[in-house]
Amino acid sequence: MPDQKIYITRSHIIPEAITYLDGIYDIEVWQQNSPPSRALMLEKAQECDALLTEVTDIIDAELLDHAANLKVVANRAVGLDNIDIPAATRNGILIGNTPGVLHESCADFTFGLILTLARNISYGERRIRAGEWTVFDQIPYLGTDVHGATLGVIGMGLIGTAVARRARAFDMTIVYNSRTRKPEVEAELGAEWRDNLDAVLSESDYVSLHMPLTPETEYMIGKRELDLMQPTAFLINTTRGRTVNPRDLCDALSSRTIAGAAIDVTDPEPIPFDDPLLSLDNLLITPHIASASRQTVRRMGQMSADNIIAALRGEPMPSCVNPEALTR
Repeated sequence: MPDQKIYITRSHIIPEAITYLDGIYDIEVWQQNSPPSRALMLEKAQECDALLTEVTDIIDAELLDHAANLKVVANRAVGLDNIDIPAATRNGILIGNTPGVLHESCADFTFGLILTLARNISYGERRIRAGEWTVFDQIPYLGTDVHGATLGVIGMGLIGTAVARRARAFDMTIVYNSRTRKPEVEAELGAEWRDNLDAVLSESDYVSLHMPLTPETEYMIGKRELDLMQPTAFLINTTRGRTVNPRDLCDALSSRTIAGAAIDVTDPEPIPFDDPLLSLDNLLITPHIASASRQTVRRMGQMSADNIIAALRGEPMPSCVNPEALTR
């Protein structure tokens, strides 16, 4: 029996990765679709050498400070806002994530949201199913062109760049703001740098958010920022729910301060069924599935497993965000 133990917080998402790890290690898998309880996570963090987690699993300082045996946490995600990285580093625990395998799928999905929102695709489909399409009349379904419009990208990382690349096929003007300027993206795609967020918001027909959730970006889009957008503009959020103030978004959509929004993430998540956002026809909402293609989910699971194997063997991980933890 292998003497190193791994706890995996979901059974149904990455079966291939679980099979891959089984036999190499002693694995225990949470069998329900919902996250394990806090008490169980604290217990397993103390027992196990590795955790394979999802973005809804909270790996905070309390858990990490009491995980004397834990060597690595492999988060099946790019974003790490659910993990206290400084606490992990302080305790000598390596943290892995899955960059470079999901950006194309997320970009596909983002552009799908743009097209669906702009051309009232889901709105029209809902009207048909509700029995409200009784005569040929296009006027209630008039949308907005995407080709030739201006796309504003906030956060020109891998996903933002992949979205911008798709925008070029629609002959869109691309403006962007990011933590660092990207001359290579400007050269390849003709993207235009703006040195402040306000300029991107005010110029764009479509604003697409792709920044990580950090203390600096939490609720970065609120009433002031939404007021800067054009009344014909649309907001698209596939990053994290807490980058946008949900009440301010609801007010902006209700008052038609902006024309519409498409969000794949919410605050809180899942969104309560009685949330007023769900009553708005100019909001398109999906259940945090931007990366959820079969191929991408499989690759994310494999990379998470490889992160664990490398860390437990003392080898370089495919993606480690805190290699300095090794010195602890």
